[in-house]
Amino acid sequence: MSENKVTLDKKIRRSVMWRSMFLQGSWNYERMQNGGWAYSLIPALKKLYPSGEEAKEALKRHLEFFNTHPYVAAPIIGVTLALEEERANGADIDDAAIQGVKVGMMGPLAGIGDPVFWFTVRPIVGAIAASLATGGSIIAPLFFFIVWNAIRIAFLWYTQEFGYKSGSAITKDLGGGLLQTVTKGASILGMFVLGVLIQRWVTINFNGPNAVVSKIPLQKGAYLEFPKGSVSGTQLHDILGQVGNKLSLDPTKVTYLQDNLNQLILVLLVCLSHSFACGCLRKKFLQSLLSLVSSSWVSSVVGLKSCNRFGIKNQSLDWFFYFIFL
Repeated sequence: MSENKVTLDKKIRRSVMWRSMFLQGSWNYERMQNGGWAYSLIPALKKLYPSGEEAKEALKRHLEFFNTHPYVAAPIIGVTLALEEERANGADIDDAAIQGVKVGMMGPLAGIGDPVFWFTVRPIVGAIAASLATGGSIIAPLFFFIVWNAIRIAFLWYTQEFGYKSGSAITKDLGGGLLQTVTKGASILGMFVLGVLIQRWVTINFNGPNAVVSKIPLQKGAYLEFPKGSVSGTQLHDILGQVGNKLSLDPTKVTYLQDNLNQLILVLLVCLSHSFACGCLRKKFLQSLLSLVSSSWVSSVVGLKSCNRFGIKNQSLDWFFYFIFL
């Protein structure tokens, strides 16, 4: 170990991070991102190897093949900086060790770059910006530009710092389930958020003439009978009172497919939540009958209250939730 230890201060590491944004600036079919990779490390290599010959050898060492997702290259850069720093201070680290760490990390990390950034974060930010744009807001393009770049730059910096401080120990996590967990979580989050945004953008109504389920004539007294000719003030007062009593304006009650779907979807949601709760309880508390009964009771009460809140009231629903409880 050399007496004067060389360290990479935060200014140099930040310079490396800014340069890493041009990782694909000289992409080629032979060694792919090697040019951008070497360009990113130049400030650190100049600091670690003051003599020109050592710096040239280090730069030549990093012109080998390299290819991964441009954002998840940041932790690999951090680990490489740590290894080069140790080597410059006298540690027994050869070229093959540094190249082996790079090759060993770039494959697994490339597998999470696409689902996390291209299939989750960017579509979510873009969807929110598109939602603002459809409302005519000038903030939409600014929102996408600022938020996306803030996420991107923050990820590059903090993951590079994490790799630099962890060193080669970070490679131990790549063999476990960490990357698979991150990928799965990002996919679930992306589908959830986009599903919520679809509800905002897409409107489907089954209320047209082709969506009529039934037409039932109403009894006299269940609908308004408008007087012929001019209407006096007293008659208008009576009509408004009858409208307040929710009398039908038409002598025929028309039921559309949308009406049935509005009643059915809430019942299905409650039923699915009830089934999910019971499944979780049976898996964790197989012998806890009290937990199953309690969850059934809560689901039934919540279901009935929710249906009543949305105006879905009939005896068949009472029997439906009663059987769920049983």
